[in-house]
Amino acid sequence: MATEMAGLARFEMLQVADAVAREKAIEPELVLEAMEQAITHAARRKYGQEHDIRAEIDRKTGEIRVMRYLEVADPIENESTQISIPEAKEKNPAAEVGDYIADPLPPVDFGRIAAQTAKQVIVQKVREAERSRQYEEYKDRVGEIVNGLVKRSDFGGINLDLGKAEAVVRRDDLLPRESFRSGDRVRGYIYDVRREQRGPQIFVSRTHPQFMVKLFTQEVPEIYDGIIKIQSVARDPGSRAKIAVISNDVSIDPVGACVGMRGSRVQAVVSELQGEKIDIIQWSEDPATFLVNALAPAEVAKVVLDEESKRIEVVVPDDQLSLAIGRRGQNVRLASQLTGWDIDIMTEAEESDRRQDEFKARSDLFIDSLDVDEVIAHLLVTEGFTDVDDIALAAIDELAVIEGFDKELAGEIQNRAKEYLKAIDSKFQDQRIQLGVNDEVVDIEGMRPVWLVKLGEAGIKTIDDLGDLAADELIEILGDLAPKSDVANKVIMSARAHWFDDSESSNNSDENITEDSNPEGNIDESARDKA
Repeated sequence: MATEMAGLARFEMLQVADAVAREKAIEPELVLEAMEQAITHAARRKYGQEHDIRAEIDRKTGEIRVMRYLEVADPIENESTQISIPEAKEKNPAAEVGDYIADPLPPVDFGRIAAQTAKQVIVQKVREAERSRQYEEYKDRVGEIVNGLVKRSDFGGINLDLGKAEAVVRRDDLLPRESFRSGDRVRGYIYDVRREQRGPQIFVSRTHPQFMVKLFTQEVPEIYDGIIKIQSVARDPGSRAKIAVISNDVSIDPVGACVGMRGSRVQAVVSELQGEKIDIIQWSEDPATFLVNALAPAEVAKVVLDEESKRIEVVVPDDQLSLAIGRRGQNVRLASQLTGWDIDIMTEAEESDRRQDEFKARSDLFIDSLDVDEVIAHLLVTEGFTDVDDIALAAIDELAVIEGFDKELAGEIQNRAKEYLKAIDSKFQDQRIQLGVNDEVVDIEGMRPVWLVKLGEAGIKTIDDLGDLAADELIEILGDLAPKSDVANKVIMSARAHWFDDSESSNNSDENITEDSNPEGNIDESARDKA
């Protein structure tokens, strides 16, 4: 009877291990290893922690073996874990130093405390295995949409039960005014999975831009098949969003495909996002065209691009300004995020006033600097000349074709421009000398006299001072007079050129000294010792 009970207990142990493994979705081997560790822990409490005791569970029969392992050693340093060679030979004639002798121990009779300890060890190991399994399963699922049931909800967010794992949706990852109760089903986007001390943390969001991308991918077969591509997304979660799409098939309208029959496809996404309004926009390689599309539903009269600084100036009709900007700047902000350009918006009236101010300022400049009347100044500005440099460097024929001009008048105006610039340069040269800016700085290719004054005022007086600057630092010093970044870089590199020249000259000098002092190629021993 006792034998039957022991066999039943062993069989039940394998059954329990298999049941726990299925419940926690982990390998049965991990559960059995946890049981072995628990039995080992209990046995060491009974026989002494100083002993090397190990428990093993037979994977076929469920039989438990508790063994005390002793290392064959000479001499003996620890009697609890080592055994002498003669004693080892009595148990195993083939034993040698370094081998282990395994002594079987009686089965452990689990008391109440030992049983509780064993249970804690098993639970802890199973939990660790479950956490490891969850992390391995979800770490490669970042970027997917998941469905879960709300397990807990509080001020900080909600916890989702994903079936085999639990996810966190923080308050800022929920749509505004969105609330859920326990048991509600929620969809979200996995944007991060981290291994932390308390277990894997799966972070889910409903505000992430890619959540909208994945929703459209589910609703629009053409996106799923790769025929239509979503180029960019900008969201003001819960309020409004813009999405830019392009079709790889000229016969398919990307905007119409995303909208669907009577708006069925986009409406499904809008419903999931609690009524968030979505503007679907056709993407274009041309930044100006793309931006005009992005500012819809506002109409755009004109755009001016500055590709270097990624800024775009947009002119809209007076009655379209509020529509272009949007409530609290929402429309222009989303358009900027969607296109990646900084956007400045002005009305046609504001642009007209600005153009008039610029026209007057340039006309006044030409009247004062060239000593011409208002008519000639206006003609020069109308033809696109913005400063005196443009006139001084222009071809005579270019000036002569202006209405009312001839070659004689064109030559006279250009001479006045050159004389004016010469006088200005002379004035700046005097200021540069007073500020102590070195002549080597003056000789740098592309250097302008007005820049020299700015540099001197900033304490940049030598070619080494200039070479120590970065291009953006030079641009900051020159302010409104600053050139483009490529010109600034060229000036900086010109200032640094002598560093490399001096280095090469020094290397060549060292080689010449070595060759001249020892033309035969022999090395003086005393010189070698000194070196």
